[in-house]
Amino acid sequence: MFNACSTLFTVDLYAKWKPGATQHELVRMGRIATTVMVFIAFVWIPVIKNAQGLYGYLQAVQGYLAPPIFVVFFLGVFFKRMNAQGALWSMLVGFVLGIFRMIVDTPVTLGLRGFQNGYPHGSFLWIVNNIYFQYFSVLITLVSAIVMVAVSYATSQPDYAAIKNLTFATTTRRIKQHARQLELD
Repeated sequence: MFNACSTLFTVDLYAKWKPGATQHELVRMGRIATTVMVFIAFVWIPVIKNAQGLYGYLQAVQGYLAPPIFVVFFLGVFFKRMNAQGALWSMLVGFVLGIFRMIVDTPVTLGLRGFQNGYPHGSFLWIVNNIYFQYFSVLITLVSAIVMVAVSYATSQPDYAAIKNLTFATTTRRIKQHARQLELD
């Protein structure tokens, strides 16, 4: 996992930020990224330890971070009017909501001083902390979808020639016929 995170950071981000980086610089940055990931993992061990089981914790984290990714792929494939600005803002807003929920949950999970009994009953943070994680995932999904649609319609349309055959609505008749022929074979 550390290797995968390091590779993602180095190849997908660092190499784009610094296109002239040598192989030596990329390897060095990969090592630094791995070290940072190991440090984050050590710091995060108490949170996972105090959660209600590793499986439930991993499901909750995935439930907080995956919805905007789903929205972008789903709407991007099925609706040709969605554009890059809508996708970007949907991902950002969904990610912020997921991280916000994780930040609200973490002090309670750790049982930090003042948080052993959670937040004051009825407060906004108490409500956020006590919404079942799957319901919160649905909320993140809905908000991400609304943001993607709103921003996509508030900004310019995508170049339909550039997205030809990438969405169901822009699939050409020839590609559809070819797909049907493959199904029959």
